Amino acid sequence: MHGYRNPEEIPPRTLAPGVTAKIVSGEKLMFSLVTLAPNAIVPTHTHPHEQMGMMVSGTMEFTIAGETRVLSGNAMYLVPGGVPHAAKAGPGGAVALDAFAPPREEYR
Repeated sequence: MHGYRNPEEIPPRTLAPGVTAKIVSGEKLMFSLVTLAPNAIVPTHTHPHEQMGMMVSGTMEFTIAGETRVLSGNAMYLVPGGVPHAAKAGPGGAVALDAFAPPREEYR
């Protein structure tokens, strides 16, 4: 893929109940615009990909390797490959932009 993408034109992919993502990928990097419904949960999981993210709106409890923080505003986070992590949206829901390197093949 090259050029431009409008998020409204990208079909959402369901990641968990109440959690959807609009995903675009290049050769070495992937973006995932993740929308979490109020109180939606992303269960604890791991993957070999490095993940970096930034809050776009709302609040979210994010747990990395057992440490939980409440994120809001423009808070950023980094999850090294293989490290357990999970998320729970706040009562108003949340939107976050995640980047993965390398791209997650199961999301292509």
